[in-house]
Amino acid sequence: MSLDALRRFVVARQGYASRFRHATAVELEAEIGRLGAVQLDSISTVDRAHRITLATRVGAFDETAVSRLLGQGRIFEYWAHEACLLRIGDYPLFKRRMVDLAERHWWGRKRTAEGRAVERDVLARLREEGALPVRAFEGRSEPMWGWKPAKRALEHLFAAGEVAIAGRQGFQRVYDLPERVIPREQLEARVPSEDEFRRGYTLRAVEGRGALTERGIAEHCRFGGGAKGVRPALDALVEAGLLERVAVDDGGPAVAVPAGAELDGAPTAAVLLCPFDNLMWDRPFLRRLFRFDHLIEVYKREHERAYGYYVLPLLVGDRFVGRADLKANRAEGVLEIRRFSPEPGVRRSLDEPLERAATRLGRSLGLAGIVRTA
Repeated sequence: MSLDALRRFVVARQGYASRFRHATAVELEAEIGRLGAVQLDSISTVDRAHRITLATRVGAFDETAVSRLLGQGRIFEYWAHEACLLRIGDYPLFKRRMVDLAERHWWGRKRTAEGRAVERDVLARLREEGALPVRAFEGRSEPMWGWKPAKRALEHLFAAGEVAIAGRQGFQRVYDLPERVIPREQLEARVPSEDEFRRGYTLRAVEGRGALTERGIAEHCRFGGGAKGVRPALDALVEAGLLERVAVDDGGPAVAVPAGAELDGAPTAAVLLCPFDNLMWDRPFLRRLFRFDHLIEVYKREHERAYGYYVLPLLVGDRFVGRADLKANRAEGVLEIRRFSPEPGVRRSLDEPLERAATRLGRSLGLAGIVRTA
């Protein structure tokens, strides 16, 4: 296929909305299932990452809906690409990763004998008191991930699947015993083998993203071994007729796509994308498809930033045309456009698509209007 057709297909597959709308909890659950994974992030300059990612597709939704879906066992939270919201049907698949993380956290911290004593105390309180946020436990966390003992215990238990997320208060996780949160059918399912996990998660990744290289699959799923480690799982899915490998006319690596997919599209929406949107996860693929170098600059010092603090790329149709540094001013009820930087070579006026995309995003996040401050 041509690179142009691949780009149109990948964007169309994301399902960005071109008009404002409201979504129900059922629609929200379905969209999380369609995407396969929706990344969570604590930065709230505009809004939390999952809210922006979902709002660009389904529109405005009740802020408490995600927490209710978690508590009802209709979705679950776990370590996927990063911390993500996931379809509940994939819980058995991720039991393999829970086994792998039984002795260490996602970020490599090992469980200790001292920590296990705290874990036993934490579990006893959950059994007796029900779902609890970390602030219900004594101790104080230090800056830069210096977790207090109870928080460290809860995160190890969560990584190992020994507690589940029953919802969120604000953005703080609420922990509970898995049997109170996860449906019995999912909880009691057998643990898949590593090969089964890789095949299942590879399939979910390609279905959710539309097209991925082997390297992109490894990045999406956080598999060890890179492209070479993905190849056996992808070979098995191609042989089973679930995925196809397609060559691209730019001479780059072949892509995996869902079997029988119509490999083109006609995306038209003007949309401001969350920096942690699913489309943005594979930066080499972005450069290949769009000639766009995605930067996240929140951790840089101000004078080192090229585009701003919390920058949302502006996608119009199947092209990235600029980057907007945005901030939600909730006191005034507006979305501030603090800076806008057109992409090199873009000569058309972008005022209209930027205003359209910003207005729709602001309304979806509960803001009444937009204002340009620079």
